[in-house]
Amino acid sequence: MMKIKRRQFLLLSSLGGVGLASCDRLFAKAKPISEPATPPQTAQSDRLLLRFVSVGDTGTGAKGQYAVGEAMARYHQQHPYSLVLLAGDNIYNKGEIEKIEAVFERPYQPLLARGVKFYACLGNHDIRTANGDPQVAYPGFNMQDRYYSFRQGAVQFFTLDTNLYYVRNPQNNPAGDAQLAWLERKLSRSDAPWKVVLGHHQIYSSGHYGVNQAFILKLVPLFKQYGVQFYINGHDHHYERSRHLDGTTYLTCGGGAGLRPAGQSEFTAYSASRLSFAAWELYRDRAIIRGVGIDGTIFDEGTLVVA
Repeated sequence: MMKIKRRQFLLLSSLGGVGLASCDRLFAKAKPISEPATPPQTAQSDRLLLRFVSVGDTGTGAKGQYAVGEAMARYHQQHPYSLVLLAGDNIYNKGEIEKIEAVFERPYQPLLARGVKFYACLGNHDIRTANGDPQVAYPGFNMQDRYYSFRQGAVQFFTLDTNLYYVRNPQNNPAGDAQLAWLERKLSRSDAPWKVVLGHHQIYSSGHYGVNQAFILKLVPLFKQYGVQFYINGHDHHYERSRHLDGTTYLTCGGGAGLRPAGQSEFTAYSASRLSFAAWELYRDRAIIRGVGIDGTIFDEGTLVVA
């Protein structure tokens, strides 16, 4: 398993939107300035392991969703990727599976025709019809269950149903407890160099829903213990990349169809209220995250360097 000795986020470009947190905070864990910012590139370190895209809160079937879908298709032509992570609220307003053509099959038809696979999680709107079961069974979402894991080479994905934690009495939540036990078991057995967790609800966010203290207590300790590098979510309808917090970067990509205002917090590396998706590239020694707007502009780019 790859051991992480150094983690840092380097801002490569930020065009528009809300700016970064202070440079002192951003580079707090960087090595001395006399050393190279990134390790020398070799044929092994420069080999792309996986390219993928994440987007959330998509399922409106309206103009905004189609604009993002078209941008995703154009990006695929220039930078081919094999999979898309759907971060929940796949079908507004109540998860009605009969809308699937309008809110999924038509908006992403060019990508589906090229063999790109979509992997979905359930959002709070998705469970309003039959508790989301029709979406779990829908082949196009590739959901093995309400929560599931799959691996692509050096990258293992852990997909959660974060709705299971939203109960009136969190101290008596057998379904949520079972999912947590499953996640810890899967993480503890994984030897994947890169670990990515996908869920609908936010953990660190500067948007409408803000910081999720309950999830910080439930999930963050597991992320830290088992070396989860990334948590991807929707729910808040904006783009926000956090600083690397105790080993994990949090990425909100809920601008897949509509928008709410985006703020910034001490944990924010970059945030913007833009219709957009996130494009990911993972290498042996680094990961690159890009925020891509509907005009194709890369408005944010951050690199996590590991050595």
